[in-house]
Amino acid sequence: MIQKWVAFLLTFLGSYGSYAQKFGFIDVDFILKKMPEYQLAQQEINAAASKWEEEVYLRMQAVEDMKRKYQAEEILLTDEMKQERLAKINEKDKEAKELNKKIFGYEGMFYAKKQEIMKPVMEKLYKAIERVARKKRIQFLFSNSEGLTIVFAEPRHDYTEAVLEELGLNEENKEGGNTNSQKNNIGTNNSIMNKNVKSIYKQGEDQK
Repeated sequence: MIQKWVAFLLTFLGSYGSYAQKFGFIDVDFILKKMPEYQLAQQEINAAASKWEEEVYLRMQAVEDMKRKYQAEEILLTDEMKQERLAKINEKDKEAKELNKKIFGYEGMFYAKKQEIMKPVMEKLYKAIERVARKKRIQFLFSNSEGLTIVFAEPRHDYTEAVLEELGLNEENKEGGNTNSQKNNIGTNNSIMNKNVKSIYKQGEDQK
């Protein structure tokens, strides 16, 4: 299904060549790893995760302690006392599981925290991408980080370095290196690229 969609997309882009449609791709993961803001955001996310993991672990450990204590004293308890202790253990176990779900479950607290921390980083990146797209008059710009699969791409359509320059992270100026050689995933003309791609920017209106 994905391959059919890619074939359709390439056919679509090719069929509109006469209208000067222009497209390109960038390596979003590579760009993010070069952004100091992203590194700081990752550290903050990891710190939040560690804090919550510890909280959940302590809750679950407390339940395990209650279970071990119950097993050690079970022979001395009456049936009524057993029921009370087991009910308490089940209650605490349920609370621990609910806390874990609340924090690390689908769209839980950890997910919301990640979104909050990453939002300014991604906004800065996307604004830089949009500026590059407008400057270079690109109608379609893709990321080869995840999503669909591009089996071929001309290196001249790679605008990763242009986005890095827009962010002030030009590799040649800062490290004396070459962005394409550092990435080692662009290749030369006629190379095959088995990359996942997703559309992260689409400009539907004509460029002025």
